[in-house]
Amino acid sequence: MSFPAMPLAVLQFFRASQDGDVDAWAQSFAVDGVFHDPVGTPPITGRAAIHDFIASALPNFQPFLGLTPLEAHTVGNRVAVSWSGAAVALDGKPVNWSGINVYELGEDGLIQDAKAYFNHAAFEAQLAG
Repeated sequence: MSFPAMPLAVLQFFRASQDGDVDAWAQSFAVDGVFHDPVGTPPITGRAAIHDFIASALPNFQPFLGLTPLEAHTVGNRVAVSWSGAAVALDGKPVNWSGINVYELGEDGLIQDAKAYFNHAAFEAQLAG
């Protein structure tokens, strides 16, 4: 599947999610990057904490199919991407969700701030069955 054009760090964010590559996913962030996943929950601050967050989430799914970017809009160092996510919970329940992420890139091109907007309650309800 082809992805819409987007800055390299954001492209890496989505490719790593589909590959299940925790290291590459975290490396798309600046060392002091911030991830709001989802917006409204306490932010995850720092690449190491973001790595640990992703590493703790992926084992809850088999497989985690990743996030697929649908549209990307870049203005200066800000990028908005609509996406869909898919995974299968360990008990075999399919989980599908979608949202919009808004990224702010630093001067080095890495993600300085990422905000994930999606309905977390609907996501959790699918897991609860």
